[in-house]
Amino acid sequence: MPKLTLYHAAPSRSSIVHWMLEELGEPYDIYLISFKKGENLKSEFLAINPMGKLPTLKHGDTVITEAAAICTYLADEFPQAKLNVPVGSPQRGVYLKWLFFGPSCVEPAVLERAFPRKEPAPRSAAGFGDVDTVLSTLAKGVGAANPYLMGQQFTAADVIIGSGLRWGMMFKLLPERPEFTAYVARLSERPALKRATERDAKFQAEQEKNA
Repeated sequence: MPKLTLYHAAPSRSSIVHWMLEELGEPYDIYLISFKKGENLKSEFLAINPMGKLPTLKHGDTVITEAAAICTYLADEFPQAKLNVPVGSPQRGVYLKWLFFGPSCVEPAVLERAFPRKEPAPRSAAGFGDVDTVLSTLAKGVGAANPYLMGQQFTAADVIIGSGLRWGMMFKLLPERPEFTAYVARLSERPALKRATERDAKFQAEQEKNA
């Protein structure tokens, strides 16, 4: 079986994929990249990901970038982990909506709050619409989670949406709505997330020590 290698830095968006890999249950390697040392901009890494960004995942000779794309790929490539909703299922559309609602709506809305413009973009021009609508849609979705977005099945969509909520509330960029906090509390009990969080704390300490 081709080897999985995550190019990773903690904290960064690659922590999303680190959690996903722990949920997957397949063996994988981690290759730490230091932003402070500029390792993401060195030719060796740019040959793998010309954007110089994390997360970046190699699966054999295949390179996948962008957190939601990586999580979608892993869920489909390793269906035995039951982290996807397979093609042909009537629920796949809802599953894909949440997978890509994270990077296309939640993250831009959070950044809009973090770095407000002098003149907000017209709602029709902004891909995410507006912040209030994104938050209301997100609250409705996770508020109906029972216990997860797809019901009893935990999926890659929970990794993406849960990561966005955890990050947004941690840095006070998202309001701590009851729907958000209850959903995140359930996710925080997952052993895979606990393992990934503990390892990331060690990676962060290691990278800061060697900076």
